[in-house]
Amino acid sequence: MTFPASVPSIVHNRIRRFDDSHTIERYVAEGGYEALRKALTSMTPEQVHEEVKTSNLTGRGGAGFPAGNKWGLLPPDVFPRYVVVNGDESEPGTFKDRELMERDPHQLVEGALICAYAVRATRVFLYVRGEMALAQERVGQALVDAYARNFVGNDIMGTGWSMDVVLHWGAGAYIVGEETALIESLEGKRAFPRIKPPFFPAAKGLYYKPTIVNNVETLSNLPWIVTNGGAAFAAMGGGRSTGTRIESLSGHVKRPGNYEIEQHNTTFRDLIFDPALGAGMRSDVPLKMFIPGGASAPWLFPEHLDTKIDGDEAAKLGTMLGSGAVVVMDESTCSVRAAWNIVHFFAHESCGQCTPCREGTTWLERILWRIETGSGREEDLDLLLDVSDNISVGLGWPPKQTTICPLGPSAASPILSSVPHFRDEYLVHVKEGGCPHGR
Repeated sequence: MTFPASVPSIVHNRIRRFDDSHTIERYVAEGGYEALRKALTSMTPEQVHEEVKTSNLTGRGGAGFPAGNKWGLLPPDVFPRYVVVNGDESEPGTFKDRELMERDPHQLVEGALICAYAVRATRVFLYVRGEMALAQERVGQALVDAYARNFVGNDIMGTGWSMDVVLHWGAGAYIVGEETALIESLEGKRAFPRIKPPFFPAAKGLYYKPTIVNNVETLSNLPWIVTNGGAAFAAMGGGRSTGTRIESLSGHVKRPGNYEIEQHNTTFRDLIFDPALGAGMRSDVPLKMFIPGGASAPWLFPEHLDTKIDGDEAAKLGTMLGSGAVVVMDESTCSVRAAWNIVHFFAHESCGQCTPCREGTTWLERILWRIETGSGREEDLDLLLDVSDNISVGLGWPPKQTTICPLGPSAASPILSSVPHFRDEYLVHVKEGGCPHGR
């Protein structure tokens, strides 16, 4: 992956500079585990927590909840308590956590240990997606090496503080990206999301004990924050979108890849067209639409290119930054096929626990497919919106759910994005008996 030198790098520094960034030798040579040493020898858990709150670091997995505030939800004096690392990156278009685990696993391990110290956790569980074989191998080796160097285990670095890290491999289910489903999977059960409340992980998490679940990128920021201070992190970006974040840029761009950008001060136009970033549209075909935050997010269009990459700015447009996946589609893209492709994914990945999601996503997928393949009816356009309204009441964003988790409403996002905006394209499919793009 390529990273422009002008962009501040917090979590990607070694990745872009060294081919051996995954090794403990390189990590230690670059100052690795010194942030952990600083936290354990010079700071109380409360002071570490306060620095994270000052940084206003928000979750990078999709929900965007401030990490320091989440940690503060733990009930006082209730033990044992756990830290769970969500490495089940499964949102279509997102591949930043995978690269962090493959290319800089020690940074993640150190961040997880800092989190565990700050919240006075009993144990860390590191959950890696089942299909990510190299990430599993690299994280596993990183833990072996960290134990050997006494960065993990008993009496870490002679400080008197001990912590074990358990590596757990998933089995490849999208739904495990939802924190309570991940907890169910860790407990050896089928990955069904839990009802919140009462099962907010901070109150009733792993083994029904207080649990903090944080995303890989979120935790990878902690060594930098401890070393440089929360205020230095908050000084980058603007508003409530502070620091940097990694954007996974894919689709019809000349330079797809992971790019670490400064939030608020970077626009989607910068990300897609800057020569040091996406470098513009592939084959110079004009932009048609783009997804700003993974397949779950409502789409944006050319008139939104100058929107800042900022959570609040995205919310004003009825969408979200989500997992940081920006999928770019040019004028050659069939909007019906694009919507079907995403809905098909969500229908396949529904866990089946909630009727509106289990049945509704399948109905949406079938209606879209018959429109795309020439058997559609004009009334199907209204039927798509009607079914979506039964999954996500009111068809607004953020969605009003009829389901336990957001998967069902996520399937409605491409419908709500494409049907009103490209109604004429849908009607051409109906009247001409199939997709005019000839696919």
